[in-house]
Amino acid sequence: MEIADIFHQYFDEYLTKFGDKIPINHLRTANDIMTCRTRIKGGEVYYCENCKSFHYAYHSCNNRHCPKCGSNNSEKWTEKQKEKLIPVKYFMVTFTLPEELRFIIRSNQKLFYSILFRAASESLKELLSDPKYAGGEPGFTAILHTWTRKLIYHPHLHFIVPGGAFDFERNDWNKIKYETIPVRKLSGKFREKFCFLLKKKNPGIFDTIPQNIWKSGFNTHSKPVGNGESTLKYLANYICKTAISNNRTVSLENGKVTFSYNDSKTNETKFVKIPVFEFMRRFLQHTLPKGFQRIRHYGFLSSGAKKKSELIGLYFNYSQCKKVHTKQKPDNFQPLDKYICPKCHKKMRFHRTVEIGSRAPPLRIFKI
Repeated sequence: MEIADIFHQYFDEYLTKFGDKIPINHLRTANDIMTCRTRIKGGEVYYCENCKSFHYAYHSCNNRHCPKCGSNNSEKWTEKQKEKLIPVKYFMVTFTLPEELRFIIRSNQKLFYSILFRAASESLKELLSDPKYAGGEPGFTAILHTWTRKLIYHPHLHFIVPGGAFDFERNDWNKIKYETIPVRKLSGKFREKFCFLLKKKNPGIFDTIPQNIWKSGFNTHSKPVGNGESTLKYLANYICKTAISNNRTVSLENGKVTFSYNDSKTNETKFVKIPVFEFMRRFLQHTLPKGFQRIRHYGFLSSGAKKKSELIGLYFNYSQCKKVHTKQKPDNFQPLDKYICPKCHKKMRFHRTVEIGSRAPPLRIFKI
């Protein structure tokens, strides 16, 4: 069972019922999922001389929310980020928002996501820059995550943070002075900045929020994660994959979708059965605004701090670290040939192009 099958069967009805309420980016995502690797996207036709058969190779939609396309760059991103790791203790810091804000955030995603990134990053930077905690310039990476394992809307940020800050005046690394990042202090800063930024950017929305919401729910959590490699692999699931993969969708029966999830407390596989429209709503609500970046780098890891990154590299003998983390290709490595026949595994030859939006030509008109 693929998510595309669910949309093929029920999206017309979903559109009829909720069409005037569906954001344009949700419509675009649904359309890409339904047309991904189909003749509508165009492609090529190959012919296998050995088994005398034609094979279609249709193009992917490359939508970052598509279950077929979203996971393609996961390993590539992880390996690239490993090269930036320095030999220090790392922490994963998570920023969460009050549950009462989720409804209004979902209706104003670009505004609230931007404020969330800024409030969290500035809070973390201020804390680590303080000599009481580390002192110097920190560098960290933030990743937006919007779903739970049951596809419930739950926007929050994960940060992967080196445990300290670099003093560029003294050319020295200042290790954090605590066993973990002090989250109580960090939570207070985060709440104050989020409140201030929302009031500044959109006072109209700010005034609609009950004041008691600002008293709790702006929580941070920190835990040590060793050298950071395993956390990068974990976070890649949020960057390069969508809210649910095809292999988690179990069945579609009588207008209800059953999908699996892994219970974080018991580590057992469990199942959820919900109406198909609710499944589609839960899936689409995790579509990001057009052009919005889910991942951002700060401090000496930002794109504009290459010289600072080089200085830190010299301090930690970064070239050696890079060799350790870079994935080496075996001596007998050969690139995968995409023209191999899936049936007999013999090499095929190109036959013709299927233009974008055209119908796939019937096999009877092919001439060898």
